[in-house]
Amino acid sequence: MSVPVRIVLAEDEAIIRLDLKETLEEEGYEVVGETGRGDEAVELVRSLSPDIAVLDIKMPGLDGLSVARELTSDRVCAVLILTAFSQRDLIEEARDAGALAYLVKPFQRSELVPAIEVAIGRFREIKELSERSESLEDQLVARKLIDRAKGFLIDSQGLSESDAFSFIQRTAMSERTTMQAVAEQVLAGNLRPEGS
Repeated sequence: MSVPVRIVLAEDEAIIRLDLKETLEEEGYEVVGETGRGDEAVELVRSLSPDIAVLDIKMPGLDGLSVARELTSDRVCAVLILTAFSQRDLIEEARDAGALAYLVKPFQRSELVPAIEVAIGRFREIKELSERSESLEDQLVARKLIDRAKGFLIDSQGLSESDAFSFIQRTAMSERTTMQAVAEQVLAGNLRPEGS
């Protein structure tokens, strides 16, 4: 059995919110938090870590677009915007705020599930790409540090490039640490090959 998708629902009209909650639960989703205020929506999302926040555009406290901006800047969860307005500029604002799906009220149940699933799928892709990008940046930083340490060992110890690399690699293995950590020690002047 799969774990149900967890949703925080923010809609200022109580009747619509209740109806929406019922519909979502009938579709197999778990509504873990609900509110009529945008500022409370941010707090709920941060404390409950849902898969998606379903936000009305017009709410007291903070509007849905402001909430979306805050949540997407930290990559907290996927965001779906609900609104009674379908003006092109609002749709573009929602997109720019990081919303991954947009539904105009009144909408059909048959539109809600695909919108949620698309938003969650896009969010996962974005998060994965972001993590991959950060990993590549970390690798690049490590590579540059190791190259600087090799250069330092070549200049200060008269080692060949392959000997400098081997020293860093062997030290990392024997100390059960990373080559980056060894490179940092070499550059700080705390580590040199024996006999030098």
